[in-house]
Amino acid sequence: MGGVEDNEPPSKRVKASSIDLESLSNTSSVLGYINPLGGQMARPLPSQGREDVIGSKGVIKKVEFVRIITKALYSLGYERSGAVLEEESGIPLHSSAVSLFQNQVLYGNWDGSMITLHKIGLEDENILKSASFLILEQKFFELLENNKVMEALQSLRNEISPLGINKKRVHKLSSCIISPSQCISLGFAGAGTEISNSRMRLLDELQKLLPPSIMIPERRLEHLIEQALNVQREACYFHNSVEGCLSLYTDHQCGKDQLPSQTTQILQEHHDEVWYIQFSNQGKYLASSSNDKSAIIWEVQENGEFTLKHRLMGHQKPVLMVAWSPDDRRLLTCGLEEVVRCWDVHSGECLHVYEKPGLGLISCGWFPDGKQLFCGVTDKTICFYDLAGKQLDSWKGQRISKTSDVVVTKDGGRFITLCRETAILVLDRGTKNEKLIEEDQTITSFSLSKDDNFLLVNLINQEIHMWSIKDEPKLITRYKGHKRCRFLIRSCFGGFEQAFIASGSEDSQVYIWHRGTGDLVEALAGHSGTVNCVSWNPTNPHTLASASDDHTIRIWGLRKVDLKHKQSHSNGIFRQCNGNSK
Repeated sequence: MGGVEDNEPPSKRVKASSIDLESLSNTSSVLGYINPLGGQMARPLPSQGREDVIGSKGVIKKVEFVRIITKALYSLGYERSGAVLEEESGIPLHSSAVSLFQNQVLYGNWDGSMITLHKIGLEDENILKSASFLILEQKFFELLENNKVMEALQSLRNEISPLGINKKRVHKLSSCIISPSQCISLGFAGAGTEISNSRMRLLDELQKLLPPSIMIPERRLEHLIEQALNVQREACYFHNSVEGCLSLYTDHQCGKDQLPSQTTQILQEHHDEVWYIQFSNQGKYLASSSNDKSAIIWEVQENGEFTLKHRLMGHQKPVLMVAWSPDDRRLLTCGLEEVVRCWDVHSGECLHVYEKPGLGLISCGWFPDGKQLFCGVTDKTICFYDLAGKQLDSWKGQRISKTSDVVVTKDGGRFITLCRETAILVLDRGTKNEKLIEEDQTITSFSLSKDDNFLLVNLINQEIHMWSIKDEPKLITRYKGHKRCRFLIRSCFGGFEQAFIASGSEDSQVYIWHRGTGDLVEALAGHSGTVNCVSWNPTNPHTLASASDDHTIRIWGLRKVDLKHKQSHSNGIFRQCNGNSK
């Protein structure tokens, strides 16, 4: 049985290069026809004493190296250059049998491709059967497409079924005999140019299945280079740069200059101690709360400068904390044992006030859908509300009332809160399974990593512990050096891929540790009072904010002078923000 007829040749994977081969030396023997799949035109040349391995370590096989480069040239669309490399090196991309096999698949010569498949050197019988199944399945679909139902049935009975593999798939194929439209649900689509695209996809699947020594994987060179860059990045101790900083020209190595360590702006609109700060999820805003009974929304301009957007007034007591909605359109502010207010970020309008008569609220947060929120109450309960203020549920636990740290993971599946002075409860909301993080010292605060897999726990003994909570809780790293004797100090994950830990301190400094090693890498001086809270911009690893008892918020950036940005030094004086309230 021959291949299905197809008058339209398969579309080329890439366009032909515009390089004029006549302008290149030693290329006069290049054949007129260039196959974008390669391996059709190279003729073996004498080795001329060349070594079989290259590179300073002698571990790179020359033939593999040349073939991978050739494959990359074809993949990038440089067909003529790939053909020239095959010709000049004498190293074909593919053997003549593999090249023949590729063309037979592309032109629908199914019987010929099956014969060639058995000649290309496959030793694994399972791979041979799987490749045969893919080819015969394509043949089956195309026979049905051309209304050759009986021939398709014979192929299914006499060629596909005898392979004895993928019986569920064979059963589904048989249903296509009765209802050919089901072919689409099995991944086969259309006629005309779609047939060519379908065959190209088949060839891609075969390429993934066959050993790389027979058919080089697509984009293998790019994959190797990405691996090398990733190794360099992971080995970079101070790496805190976006991916664009990686170059093929030099080995990558960041210095401490990639950490935010210079004050670029001082925000002075609060009139008392600043207790809490938090960047919005997209990094466009910073919210701060203070003992002056106000909260402020700061907007991050395109040049990196922070400007006052809204001053939020209405609380009768100091504002303990803030919480951004998942879409950054709303902000919660929590008064100390008072009420929680919800604000519209765009207008600065108070949308709703959440309260419990006779009790005070001491914490707040959002569920991932942004349609529900939760509040910690002084009676050790946690109440759940919709946006309109209707209480949906409440949870009564052995919760310590003086903490304001309660979080829900981004999938909404786990609830994390203190259950006693030295323990944190991780509750699976679906299974009701409870896990405990138990410390020997009193826990003062905690924060969750962006991927929800790690918890940063601040302790009364001036240590910060990082716990893995992905499976069973496990203590991973300890961070030491900052000072904490009397006040609530907060820490955070931050930097590129949250590779660093930052914390406030009672000695007026901001401390930064390397997350993986626990090494202290920076202690940033500048504040004149206790640093209560820090927040690292989630979209800009070069921006860190700190809030202090000195009534200010400091913005930290890279240690360099950039004349294009006004927030850098000007005549030796830091730019300070005293924006107008709204």
